[in-house]
Amino acid sequence: MLLAGGSVLDVVTGDVTRADVLLSGERIAAVGPALDGPERVDCSGGLLVPGFVDCHVHVAFQEYGPRSARTLAAVAALRTLLNLGVTTVRDAWGADAGLRMALARGWIEGPQLLISLRQLSTTGGIGDHWDPAHGPVERFDDPSMPSPVFDGPSGARAAVRRMVRADADWIKVAVSGSLSEGARAHDVQMTDGELAALVDEAGRQGGRRVMAHAHGARAAEAAASAGVRSVEHGTFLDASAVAVMAAQGAWYVPTLSVTHGSDAAGAHVRSVRLALEAGIPIAAGADAVSGYEKVLDEVAHLSAAGLGPVGALRAATSEAARLLGLDDRGAIVPGSRADLVLLHGSGLDVTDLAGRVRAVWQGGRRVR
Repeated sequence: MLLAGGSVLDVVTGDVTRADVLLSGERIAAVGPALDGPERVDCSGGLLVPGFVDCHVHVAFQEYGPRSARTLAAVAALRTLLNLGVTTVRDAWGADAGLRMALARGWIEGPQLLISLRQLSTTGGIGDHWDPAHGPVERFDDPSMPSPVFDGPSGARAAVRRMVRADADWIKVAVSGSLSEGARAHDVQMTDGELAALVDEAGRQGGRRVMAHAHGARAAEAAASAGVRSVEHGTFLDASAVAVMAAQGAWYVPTLSVTHGSDAAGAHVRSVRLALEAGIPIAAGADAVSGYEKVLDEVAHLSAAGLGPVGALRAATSEAARLLGLDDRGAIVPGSRADLVLLHGSGLDVTDLAGRVRAVWQGGRRVR
């Protein structure tokens, strides 16, 4: 298949050039002017960018009661994401290995899915579903979703092993409370020993990496000190937390969509700017639990926070792929996986990215 007559974005340099893109099977075979190839697709007036990668999404988090309804709702969510050009996602809590299998086997359509299953938590943390009126309130009572609650370093290792047994790609851990809990968003809900054991055990189990939910600065600092791969949210970072993240090589997935328009939005943007000044790599993730049609708004939020349009597109493509260890995508170069999005117009405006999506290819196959 030949995608002809359009422009191509180099996400590394930010250059836009007129070029054709030749696809062969699931891969990009060539990029350049005046290429020849079968099945010519007219891309005139458009801009080809790599397929988008969302590093923090919840495709199976909807609460519809019956277990099967949650799974069926995820099918619709996955299709919505793919239709927007999101060709790869890391699910941050909720999706199980069955959804990943269904996508891989072509039973349903959606992005390639990396799963973390559940968010590991110490007793009383946000992964521990309990309330005074009812006691345990288990939202994921399913054999494919093992218990995430632990205490102590040995408990942390056991929790990681439970997730690995259920075939998690990533290990997700809640180091702080949630924004909905007010001041508890600043709590550090794990000891250094627990975090160190968790990260070490994840590495022992097939070299798995850890993503850490951490709103407060001290939680982000503790997570980075322990060696997590990415700090998620980081709403209230400060200079000390950013310094540790930079020194430890931690990535930052801000999920600005979570606070956009809220009282915490200003602090969140300041956190992004601190991270940029420190040279911390940033990857995009919308943290969508519903409203999946708005996930690309995260790119606009990142741009406005200081990354600019090219930096934001890079965070949602090549940088996101790099965070996830997927070196076969995120750029339009020969040999890369043919995940591509054709946008209306050749400019780099990202304020309404979803409205610009004209066509989508995943693994060389047109899906929109």
